[in-house]
Amino acid sequence: MDTPAGHQPPATASDPVMNPATTLDALFATLKATDRGLTAAEATGRLARIGPNDAAADRPVPRWRRLLARLNNPLVLILLFASAISAATGDVTSFIIVILIVGISLVLDFVQESRALDAVAALRGSVAIRATALRDGKEASILVEAIVPGDVVKLIAGDLVPADARLLESRDLFVNQALLTGESYPAEKHAGTEATDTGNSAPNLLFAGTSVISGTATALICRTGAQTSLGTLAASLAEKPPATEFEIGIRRFGMMIVKVTVLLVFFVLVVNIAFHRPMLESLLFALTLAVGLTPELLPMVVTVAMARAAIFLSRRKVIVKRLAAIHDMGAMTVLCTDKTGTLTEARITLLRAVDGTGAENTGVLDAAHINSFFETGMKSPLDDAILAARTGAPEGWRKIDEVPFDFERRRVSVLAARADEHLLIVKGAPEDLLARSTHFRNADGTEAELDATNRTTFTATFAAIGAEGNRALGVGIRRVPVGHETATQTDEDDLIFLGYVVFADPPKPSAGLAIATMARDGVRVKVITGDNELVTRHVFGQIGVTVTGVLTGEEISHLSDEALLV
Repeated sequence: MDTPAGHQPPATASDPVMNPATTLDALFATLKATDRGLTAAEATGRLARIGPNDAAADRPVPRWRRLLARLNNPLVLILLFASAISAATGDVTSFIIVILIVGISLVLDFVQESRALDAVAALRGSVAIRATALRDGKEASILVEAIVPGDVVKLIAGDLVPADARLLESRDLFVNQALLTGESYPAEKHAGTEATDTGNSAPNLLFAGTSVISGTATALICRTGAQTSLGTLAASLAEKPPATEFEIGIRRFGMMIVKVTVLLVFFVLVVNIAFHRPMLESLLFALTLAVGLTPELLPMVVTVAMARAAIFLSRRKVIVKRLAAIHDMGAMTVLCTDKTGTLTEARITLLRAVDGTGAENTGVLDAAHINSFFETGMKSPLDDAILAARTGAPEGWRKIDEVPFDFERRRVSVLAARADEHLLIVKGAPEDLLARSTHFRNADGTEAELDATNRTTFTATFAAIGAEGNRALGVGIRRVPVGHETATQTDEDDLIFLGYVVFADPPKPSAGLAIATMARDGVRVKVITGDNELVTRHVFGQIGVTVTGVLTGEEISHLSDEALLV
């Protein structure tokens, strides 16, 4: 079913393609697809007919329209009017000079914006989101923009749903639909034919712009681009961005010049008429005065100054899309920034593996390595650091099942076997694993009950790791019977706590100087991070910046909007 983008109604029960009660056989027939996906040739043909899968794709504005849009400025209009008067009165030289000044100013601004837009397009292409789709019966990583109706995609925790789709298979699937519904609690989804709910509530439908919180899924793409529910929403909310303070200031100044010029012209004209001067000479004198009052060089001065600033920033790898944005950046008083990758190197390395008391323990790393190696879901940089520290496959171990990572549980479990030993190995947030553990393993390999005293010790070890500015993952195991072939979330209880794997992300040497420079220039820096307070404080201590206040997520959740403004 190939229909031009932007001409489809939103997904409803009356739409057979996005009707949750439509059978899969009927859906495959309508979309001319199979559960093995599309061929590369068919997908290319559909992409050419339907268009890219981009719900918020901006229609390209012709260059001539972008150039003419720059004439919509009171100051520019005054200059053009003044030049026309100069030409009418015989002063051709002034006319040519003013036209040249205005033309050069407009061209400089236009060229700078065009170059910036080209650079942004190239940058977007380099960081484009990709999806896993079946093409020619095989999994392939393709750009989200190249997804078409009839594609079959694979989804795991952390993935964005690339387009409106129907579930073919799912396991422990929860999706965040807050972008469409405003409901922050994840919605459970599962494959099947359901007619009781429609729209966003349908359990077998997925929608573009939502994200997979947990589980895995295989889905059939039904709607793409502007045809999706997100595309309909984006179109209804599309509006011209508000003018910046700089643009407003220039317009106000231009209007002031217009008003002053008009008043003076009328005043001079009235005075000359009152003294019985010739009407034509009085009018020409008033218009000449208007030309003299017009600041012909102002647009050129403003454009050249900001263009030089844009060139300076480009040498520092900063793209300026609009010259007026330079003024906005210069007027900034508060900068909100991330920590990881901005203040730090974003280069996670494994430091050590320790037990609950903080003593080095290779057994903890062995278990973490088995978990990370067999994990098939979204691998984090922490997993990569573990696999880099312990290369190769775990000797003698084989994977039986897995409970994928999700952002609600904050852990991943792998059921693995070796000889007659079956272990559920759990890796995740240390505080959660400690809460689910009933025993722990000593340094000599013996196991003991995890009492209140040990819990306090292990918690203190975790706090000490954070105070060093490092991150940690907890590792625990649970022995299961040999016949136990399926892992579920309910198995993640009564764990034996092994210890922590500890990671570091060193700060950038230039971070402290950058923050100090901004503070000297009157810019307050707010750091928004997902790390705990101890880690964040330690990083700031390393870069030599004093922390003047901390708000945790829990504290913010109890504050009103008015309190946050204080």
